Amino acid sequence: MQKNAAGNFGQHAVSFKNNELKTVSSNPVNTPIQGRLFHVERQVEFDEVEMGVLESGVPYITNRGLAKMCGIDHAALHRLTTNWNEEKYKPRGRAIQQILDQAGYNEPSLYLKAEHNGVAINAFTEPVCLALLEYYAFVADEKRDKAVATFRTLARVKFREFVYQAVGYSPEQNMLESWKHFHDRIDLTTSAVPIGYFCVYEQIAGMIVSLIRNGVSVNDKVLPDISAGRAWSAHWVDNNLEERHGERIKFDHEYPDYYPQSKSNPQPAHAYPNSALGDFQNWFRGTYLAGEPFPKYLSGQVKKGTIQLGVADQLVHMFSAKQLENKQKKPANLPHFKKPA
Repeated sequence: MQKNAAGNFGQHAVSFKNNELKTVSSNPVNTPIQGRLFHVERQVEFDEVEMGVLESGVPYITNRGLAKMCGIDHAALHRLTTNWNEEKYKPRGRAIQQILDQAGYNEPSLYLKAEHNGVAINAFTEPVCLALLEYYAFVADEKRDKAVATFRTLARVKFREFVYQAVGYSPEQNMLESWKHFHDRIDLTTSAVPIGYFCVYEQIAGMIVSLIRNGVSVNDKVLPDISAGRAWSAHWVDNNLEERHGERIKFDHEYPDYYPQSKSNPQPAHAYPNSALGDFQNWFRGTYLAGEPFPKYLSGQVKKGTIQLGVADQLVHMFSAKQLENKQKKPANLPHFKKPA
């Protein structure tokens, strides 16, 4: 397969041929040489699968971990791989060897002998893991649902990496940019609010931090303070909170100079008496986050394409659950977002 036809997903590409999902190598497999004992740099168990990285930086899955991913018994996998010199000439072995040949893997063994905390382990590297997953997902007479699900997950991850690399997108850099937007606005806002007053943006900082940590890009297009500010302003007026706390005032709010909104700086924004801070916090947690305003805001962002559907649903449930924790209730009848029409 050519790179311009299917894309180079790291070491392997993913293609469809004869209605079967195939992995092919776009460059020679670069794995450690056989016949020596490799040392493990780090090994963990993630989602009940043992995996790790050798001291050379090569990732691997253990025998038990690979068996789990393939949906087969680990003893059966052990027999297959340790007797590979005989098994590769049998029907099952020939099918697996064909997939390995397509990946450019020509090592005499299917695993590397490694040592982890003084215990010998069999470390299966990427081309072998993908070949076995493909076999049990699409080729074996008795196909394993677990192998299908795992293979599809890995294919999605490779696809994401391919697109990110092609467009020069970095999730880590995107998060750093979100933190920059957040901190720069906090700095400008906090220094501008008069003593004795508070503004909405600085008081909803905790929510914005949660948005960033959940992968939401906080930038000049995602401005949750506008939604919260308008809702709180309406609540202030509707409940005549001025009689209890005194008048709210306006201050000069400025956006960072790299925001398009900065062209109209400074912009008037409301600041509220500190005596109303308790009322605001109760309203924000009980009405805005746990009620309709926050889900409505997220739904609008989903339609704009600035927040993913799954992330929006996760956020509204997370904040709603937080509000119910103190009441020792389980969140029930929480809204689920529908895909925008």
